[in-house]
Amino acid sequence: MPRRHIRVTGAPEAALRDALDQLRTELGAPLAFPLGVLAEAERAARAPALPPYDATDIPFLTIDPPGATDLDQALHLSRQGTGYRVRYAIADVAAFVVPGGPVDEEAHRRVTTLYFPDGKLPLHPAVLSEGAASLLPGRDRPAALWTVDLDADGRTLAVDLRRALVRSRTRLDYAQAQRRIDDGTAEEPLSLLAEVGRLRETLEAERGGISLNAPEQEIVDHDHGYELTYRAPLPAEGWNAQLSLLTGMAAADLMLASGTGILRTLPPAPDGAVGRLRRTAHALRIDWPHHVSYAALVRSLDPHRPAHAAFLQECTTLLRGAGYTVFRDGRLPDITTHSAVAAPYAHCTAPLRRLADRYATELCLAAVAGEPPPEGVLAALDALPKEMAEGGRRANAVERACVDLVEAALLKDRVGEVFEGSVVDLDDHRPTTGTVQLESPAVVGRVDGDPLPLGERLRVRLTEADPAHRTVRFALA
Repeated sequence: MPRRHIRVTGAPEAALRDALDQLRTELGAPLAFPLGVLAEAERAARAPALPPYDATDIPFLTIDPPGATDLDQALHLSRQGTGYRVRYAIADVAAFVVPGGPVDEEAHRRVTTLYFPDGKLPLHPAVLSEGAASLLPGRDRPAALWTVDLDADGRTLAVDLRRALVRSRTRLDYAQAQRRIDDGTAEEPLSLLAEVGRLRETLEAERGGISLNAPEQEIVDHDHGYELTYRAPLPAEGWNAQLSLLTGMAAADLMLASGTGILRTLPPAPDGAVGRLRRTAHALRIDWPHHVSYAALVRSLDPHRPAHAAFLQECTTLLRGAGYTVFRDGRLPDITTHSAVAAPYAHCTAPLRRLADRYATELCLAAVAGEPPPEGVLAALDALPKEMAEGGRRANAVERACVDLVEAALLKDRVGEVFEGSVVDLDDHRPTTGTVQLESPAVVGRVDGDPLPLGERLRVRLTEADPAHRTVRFALA
């Protein structure tokens, strides 16, 4: 089943919280930080390594999900001649972390921040990730400051990277940013996000890249209880993501030119996988002419439409081969590109939440300065792909288990009820088993029946909803 994201709006009920606590224990998720790690983090938070370059006069802003406090990125956009200047400040985690120290070793054990519907298990202690290292408004913070000059079409003209002291002025969530852009009240640093974002989306289309705007499942408060709904991404989320992609591509180019780096790579999808998507599109009554590319089709879809949303979820299966590729001493790897980005690409914009980003940033800083990479970075480089793969598998397991648990918990008292939905997938080996996507609530579960009419709207009966085993099953009604 394709990956799905889920988040809670409001506090989950006690039974769901208890089940999530059990899930954390079952999955062996890293919970409390060791005392030595917390002590070192407290010391680092009080006395980080501050950069000499002061950029606190630039009025940065942040755009993140509601309630987020681990703020990795801050942006400032301005006009530069006939083009644009993109300033993108990334939290400088290396200013707080001693290589080989307790915080560093614990980060290598955790690898990524793990997200549960009722909270997160962070990569770094909260005193850093949600405090001293986070780009919170009104606070001076050390950052890796990217400056990317673009021409009138949004193409990269020049790239600079340096350590800098920055200060964000404004913290927005995506809905607030979208509202200000739409109603014309956004000042230039924010209003230009739409302009630059659309230009970068056009360039993405030209090079054959793909950004999947797959809907999220969301738990929301409803009549003193909870319900699952679908939430389609806002345009501002896509424009903001384009800045991250722009920075990641710039980072990849710097590392490739210097001869040492760590890339995020994805080989082209095999023909069989694309062929399977064509069959799914046909079943969902999505017109996909043979002369239209996969990328062009994805860009034409509306995630608010149930059939399109289901197809976008299926498209995430083509991203499963992504990994991290290390190279050094000028010996470039066989694969240097990420097929969904359609360009060389690196993860470097989320160092508070993802281990590899700190190392990519250090390599880029060295490349721009014309200096050899730090010894501590080189010593850790070769082990990173395996560490990131293991961390990714753990994060994926958490994500799948959380979705299954939440669906089962919210449906456990509705066994026997009939729902409207569509079969969006069939088991390759058992055609009497498939995946059904309900219209409401926003549940995607297993369904049994013979025959299963792929893509057709139908009625299904809930036959099982077991939070203990995280299973939800339906049968044709």
